[in-house]
Amino acid sequence: MAKDYTLSKSSYIKGLQCEKQLYFYKHNYDLKDSVSEMQLAIFKKGTDTGILAQSLFPDGIDASASSHFKYKEGIEKTSKLMLNQNQTIYEAAFVYDEILVIADIVVKSGNTINVYEVKSGTSVTNVIINDAAIQYHVISNAGYKINDFSIIYINRNYIRDGELDIDSLFKIKSVKQKIKSLQKNIYKNINHFNEILSQSEAPQIGIGSHCTNPYQCSFIGTCWKDVPVYSIFNIAGLSQEKKFDLYNKGITELKNIPGDYPLTPLQWLQVNSELRNEKVIKQKEIKSFLAKLKYPLYFLDFESFQPAVPIFDKSKPYQQIPFQFSLHIKESEDSQLKHYEFLAEPATDPRTKLADALIPLIGNSGSIVVYNKVYEVSILNKIATDFPEYAEDLANILSKIVDLMEPFEKRYYYSPDLKGSYSIKYVLPSLVPELSYAGLAIKEGGEASLFYEQLLHEEDYRKIESVKEALLRYCELDTLAMVKIVERLREISNEFHN
Repeated sequence: MAKDYTLSKSSYIKGLQCEKQLYFYKHNYDLKDSVSEMQLAIFKKGTDTGILAQSLFPDGIDASASSHFKYKEGIEKTSKLMLNQNQTIYEAAFVYDEILVIADIVVKSGNTINVYEVKSGTSVTNVIINDAAIQYHVISNAGYKINDFSIIYINRNYIRDGELDIDSLFKIKSVKQKIKSLQKNIYKNINHFNEILSQSEAPQIGIGSHCTNPYQCSFIGTCWKDVPVYSIFNIAGLSQEKKFDLYNKGITELKNIPGDYPLTPLQWLQVNSELRNEKVIKQKEIKSFLAKLKYPLYFLDFESFQPAVPIFDKSKPYQQIPFQFSLHIKESEDSQLKHYEFLAEPATDPRTKLADALIPLIGNSGSIVVYNKVYEVSILNKIATDFPEYAEDLANILSKIVDLMEPFEKRYYYSPDLKGSYSIKYVLPSLVPELSYAGLAIKEGGEASLFYEQLLHEEDYRKIESVKEALLRYCELDTLAMVKIVERLREISNEFHN
């Protein structure tokens, strides 16, 4: 009968990041932060990638337990399968010295095995090496001779052309020599972690950069509960080093920052605006920005998603695939506002269809207003690269782009309610409080990506139509928000003086 376990490879990695996180994970799991839908989607990408990578080693047998809590089933299944002379096992479970690891793929040939760990990323990081190292420790000490240990990860340069080429999609890199060199530290770490877990209280470890490196800790809500909702950690552009320098000096609130502390002029502007409860209006700079806007004005916003495994020809892993746009057009200052929108049908390559819908709507003159032009510019440039027949028309669009984020990023306008942010989700309620994302089913771009990607596998017609409507209303508000922000900037540039 398989023994109970104290540590797993995931808890071992948590311990390397922060011993307090490990303690909470094992003894105070109820304090764990809730997992967002976005995070669940990331987990699912990892799971789906692991299943796809099994195709590299076909005819394997899945040794998974029927549930997470019945892990002993997986250990026993694996033990029986490992008695075979030649065997490929998926989700192979091993335990040694009360440490449980589950290897994604194990290929047994005679008396030796090759172990493969599958990752959905595009590189082999230090945390992946540590993950592999604890697996090597457990599997080798459990009595199995490891011929090689490799990481399977996604080839970022793979371009899909026709049927998915699994061999080209994935890279396989041996890490055996590197993880063998780490083995001398494994026992020391395990003994230390077991000592930590045997204590009656969690170790006294303060917050720091380790809270988000290499992953965001699951107990941020507990460890950061004494940090004010609006604090030094919200100062825009302030380095982690300076944030924790202030924190370690006992300073969390903006009002307690010493007057001679080395902040930039824009950072001091944010601090002083909060302390004085005053808006900053730089009339000259706002007017100069508005002078860049030439009618007709086109207010444009894209939504996109990033599939880990490329779905369409001429696309790479994690490439931004635009599936939607909203476009508000203002021909002149007094003309009626017009609105156009595009939303691709799921499971069809949306890029050329989006370009075909957008290009005829853009004239040869005027300005195209976007919010954070880096995103829109990258989307348009990639379509032009992948589909050269659109390059000339898209160059016309690219030449007209003006970034509405500029006056907020450069603090031509700043208000205490922005809390250091220049995201449109903060700017809109500050300038145009009558407009709000609050009542929408989809409230931000990450949700839009997630919901659209889910449509690729959705069969319920009513749910498909409901999500499509939610996507349209969200994207429409993004461009209407830009229209109203420009109108309000025009008003305040004439209302206030420096």
